[in-house]
Amino acid sequence: MIHVRTSRHTARAATAALCCALLAACAGAGGAGGGSGTHSINVLMVNNPQMADLQKLTADSFTKSTGITVNFTVLPENDVRDKISQDFASQAGQYDIATISNYETPMYAKNGWLAPLTDRAKADSSFDQGDILPSIRESLTASGQIYAEPFYGESSFLMYRKDVFAAKNLTMPDHPTWAQVADLAARADGAQPGMKGICLRGQPGWGEVMAPVTTVVNTMGGTWFDKDWHAQVDSPEFTRAVTFYVNLVRAHGEAGASQAGFTECLNDMTQGKVAMWYDATSAAGALEASGSPVAGKVGYVPAPVERTKSSGWLYTWAWGVQKASKKQDDAWKFISWASGKGYEQLVGERLGWSRIPAGKRTSTYVNKKYVAAASAFAAATKNALTSVDPLNPGVQPRPVPGIQFVGIPEFTDLGTQVSQQISAAIAGRVGVADALKAGQARAEAVADKHRGQ
Repeated sequence: MIHVRTSRHTARAATAALCCALLAACAGAGGAGGGSGTHSINVLMVNNPQMADLQKLTADSFTKSTGITVNFTVLPENDVRDKISQDFASQAGQYDIATISNYETPMYAKNGWLAPLTDRAKADSSFDQGDILPSIRESLTASGQIYAEPFYGESSFLMYRKDVFAAKNLTMPDHPTWAQVADLAARADGAQPGMKGICLRGQPGWGEVMAPVTTVVNTMGGTWFDKDWHAQVDSPEFTRAVTFYVNLVRAHGEAGASQAGFTECLNDMTQGKVAMWYDATSAAGALEASGSPVAGKVGYVPAPVERTKSSGWLYTWAWGVQKASKKQDDAWKFISWASGKGYEQLVGERLGWSRIPAGKRTSTYVNKKYVAAASAFAAATKNALTSVDPLNPGVQPRPVPGIQFVGIPEFTDLGTQVSQQISAAIAGRVGVADALKAGQARAEAVADKHRGQ
């Protein structure tokens, strides 16, 4: 939301990954290059590091074996979302495949923008659809049809510096509550020169600060809407959760928190500026990468809770085929390769096992080479992904699925607007009550529309 959406070395390695992504974006169409075949497909995708790895490997592996040239257009998350929605909504067919998430997939399917993939997945025995983790598989299914296949998946968990905790005689519970995390953040604050207790996203965006905030809202008893489409943004539970989050990050969070997102927190954790970090499970691969100064020093425990048994989010970047595409056979061949077991093997052998696009297949977590390379976080990631429930992430029924988002088209705008107010509260420019009052008015307008349907 990563992902973010997901992904995620040392400051030096993180910078290198960013440079690769930027170079990939500049490459644009034809980024995969080469190929002696006459077939080609156009792929529009987000510029996350996992996708940069994919682009490097496509020509020498996929194109060489199939004769299908892949023309990549690679853009930052906000830009790629806009471009995908425009092209798929108009069914212009400029792009055969695009990276979409479990947020967009059900809505795109309902609108008739995606080609169903169920029959292709069933006919392709080597793909092994049954190996896809149930939570991921179900999040990409609508009305009994598969509409996207995952490239990688993520949940969220709490990361902490084991060495710092040991030096301060602090103990991280196996299943921490948010009250315990707040206490630990206060006690770890200043454990090393310049170190803060915790990093929490504060950057505006429905996929930035609203992702972790909404998981806190869920476990503290709140919800965006009740089952009858009544807005709950200024409810006591929602207000208490946001107040807790804002107070925690203001008191013991990273410098510049109101503009810190996934990348900033990754850098802070890698550089030893924070003792804890609550964020995407996909971050662990970067923290444990070769050359990372914190590799081997980080512990991983489930997302903190209060009133629920679990509270991690669920997100996947997946491949969707535009219904208007005239190259659906070739598109499936690419998806079957990029989301298949063989691609994970290829990345592991060529780039390192900690860099495989994990979080989507059961077999990944019994692969001895991956489990050895990712021993610090593999089990914690799998547990996070298998314990989520998008239909019931809180303590009361919801009108639509979603954990860190609400599965309606309006949430991109609603979530972004509320996130701007919460970021302002983190910066000290507005109080939480006033921030959520403005959010409630916007949420009520959305609720009125859905109650009338």
